[in-house]
Amino acid sequence: MAHSTRTDCPELPDFSLLKRLARDQLIYLLEQLPGKKDLFIEADLMSPLDRIANVSTLKQHEVDKLYKVEHKPVVSTSDQLCFLIRPRIQTVKWICDVANADKAVGRFRRYKIIFTPRKFYACEAVLEEQGIFGEVTTDEWSFSLLPLDNDVISMELPEFFRDNFLAGDQRWVRTAGSALHLLHSLYGPFSKLYGIGRCSKMAYESWREQVEEGEQTARQAEIGKVFLIDRDVDFVTPLCSQVVYEGLVDDIFRIKCGCVEFGPDVTSSDKSLKVMLNSQDKVFNEIRNEHFSNVFGFLSQKARNLQGAYDKRRGMDIKQMKTFVSEELKGLKQEHRLLSMHIGASESIMKRKTKQDFQELLKTEHSLLEGFEIRESISFLEEHISRQVSMMESLRLLCLLSITENGLLPKDYRSLKAQYLQSYGADHLLTFSNLRQAGLLAEQPAGEALTAMESKVGKLVNDKAAGKLTDAFSSLARKSNFRALSRKLNLVPKSDEEYDLRVPRDMAYIFSGAYVPLSCRLVEQVLERDGWTGMEEVTRLLNGHEFAVTGSSGADARTQSDAQRIVLVMFLGGCTFSEISALRFLGREKGYKFIVVTTAITNSSRLIESLLGNQI
Repeated sequence: MAHSTRTDCPELPDFSLLKRLARDQLIYLLEQLPGKKDLFIEADLMSPLDRIANVSTLKQHEVDKLYKVEHKPVVSTSDQLCFLIRPRIQTVKWICDVANADKAVGRFRRYKIIFTPRKFYACEAVLEEQGIFGEVTTDEWSFSLLPLDNDVISMELPEFFRDNFLAGDQRWVRTAGSALHLLHSLYGPFSKLYGIGRCSKMAYESWREQVEEGEQTARQAEIGKVFLIDRDVDFVTPLCSQVVYEGLVDDIFRIKCGCVEFGPDVTSSDKSLKVMLNSQDKVFNEIRNEHFSNVFGFLSQKARNLQGAYDKRRGMDIKQMKTFVSEELKGLKQEHRLLSMHIGASESIMKRKTKQDFQELLKTEHSLLEGFEIRESISFLEEHISRQVSMMESLRLLCLLSITENGLLPKDYRSLKAQYLQSYGADHLLTFSNLRQAGLLAEQPAGEALTAMESKVGKLVNDKAAGKLTDAFSSLARKSNFRALSRKLNLVPKSDEEYDLRVPRDMAYIFSGAYVPLSCRLVEQVLERDGWTGMEEVTRLLNGHEFAVTGSSGADARTQSDAQRIVLVMFLGGCTFSEISALRFLGREKGYKFIVVTTAITNSSRLIESLLGNQI
C-alpha cells in the first residue's frame, strides 16, 4: 500500500463556500414566493439538492410538501406551487398542462419556476405558446458546482456529453464558462490556463468574456493553474474496465452524487444502506485509490489492528476503562462498522467479477491496448455477443476495438454489427448511428482496408512476438491515431518486467500496469513543459484546438508558489474515478494538488447509455 509521497504538497482550498452560496441563493429564490408553498423537484435534482439544503432547511422557509416531478396531474392542494427543474421543454410543457388544468376548473394558484443551472429562451417560448407566460414567474438558480469531496467538484450535468458531443448543442458551454468564472472569482486569479478540445476552447473564451465584463479585484490566489480537456480527446480511458476500488464500486453499485446504496448482500442484513463515500470515511479514504488486488490485504490488516485496540480493555482498572469508553470506544465502533461494510462490498465485487469471467475480459482489453492478438480479441467479442453476456459490455468492447485500431475493417464492422443486431434487436440501429456520430465507432474507408494477407497473418499469430509482425502489416495499411499517441506519450508501459501493484511506479497502476490514461498523461506533460511546446505532433493527432495562456499574477512569492502547485483540471463531458485516482497519484509524485471539476462523474456504462438509440 506504500506510495512515494512528497511532503511539500500545498493545502487545498475550502470548497464548502460553494455549497453555502448555492444554499443562500436557493433560500432567497424561495422567499420570493412568500407564504406556504409546495415544491416540485425534478428527479435528477433530488440528490444534488439533498447535498445543498436538506428537508428541514426547506421547511424553515415555508416549503410545506415536497413532490417529485412525474409528468402526471398534481395532487397538491396548496395555492402556491414552486417548480425546481432543469431547463427541459418536456417539463415546461407539463407545468403548462398543470396551470391550464387549474384554469379550466376555475382554480387560482400562483406558480413559480426556478430553472437550474440556467434559464433558456426556448423554455420561455413554450410558456408563451401555451398562454401562461404572464401567470408564471420564472427565476434562475445558478447552481453549477457541487463539491463531492475535498478535491472533486461536479457540475451534475450528465446530459452535457450527449448534448455537446452527439447533438452538437453548445448550450451548456456558457454554463461551464460561468462555473470557471465563479471558481476564478472565489479562488483565483489563475496564473496559467491550458486546454485541448473544441469545447474547452469555447468554455475558456466564455470565461474570458465574463472576466473582462466583471470587476477585477486584487486577491491572494488559491488556485494557480487550470487545465481544460474535452471528453472526446480521450475516449479510451472511460471505455476501460476500472480496477481501482472506488471505480469498481461505481461500476457495480453506481455512486450517485457522492452516495452509494449497498444492498443486503453487502450489509449482511435484510435492508439496504445509503452511504456517503468521501474522505470523511477513514477506511474508504485509505483504499479508494488502491488497485483492487491490494484491498483485501489492507482490510484484513485493519481488522487485526482494530481487534488489538479492542483487546486493550483487558486488565484495565475502572479509571482507565472510563477513559477508554469516553474517548476511544465510539471511534472504534464507527471504524468497525465502516470496515465490515467495505469488506462486504469487496466480497460482493469479487463474486460478480469472477462470475463474469473478468480476467478474460481484462486480458482482451489489454491486448487491444497493446495492439496484439486482434483476431483473438474479435473472436472473444463475437462469442461475447452470441452468448448475450451483456449488451453494454459488448458495445464497450466494440468501441474500444474501433478506437484502438483507428476504425474497423469494413468486413469486421459489417459482421460485428449484424451479429449484435441479431442478438440484441434491430432497434439498436440508431445506437450504432449515434456511436459513429460521436466518434466512438468507425469503419475504415474501403481504400484503407488491409489485404487478405493481414487476416492470414492474424490467424497464424498466437504469441506476442508474431503479434508484432501483424502490427507491421497493419502499419503499412493505416495510421492509427491511438497507436501513434501511445508510442509518442508512452501510454502502454513495456511488459518485459513484472508490474508491482503494491508499489506503483506510474499512473498505469490504475489499469493493472497496462495503460496510462491519455487525459492524465497530457496534464502531466503540459505541466512539465509549461505549455504545448514540443508536443505539436501530439496535438495534430488529437485534432488541435489546444491553447496555453497566461492569466493574472497573484500575491507575494511564497503564496504564489503554493498556488502554482494547485492545479484545477476541468473535464468537459465527464470524468471517471480512475482518472481522479491517477491524478491523485501524479500529485503525490510531483508535489501538486489536483482539483477535479467535471460536468459529471462517468464510466463506460454511463457513457454508452447516453448514446443509446432509445433516448429522446
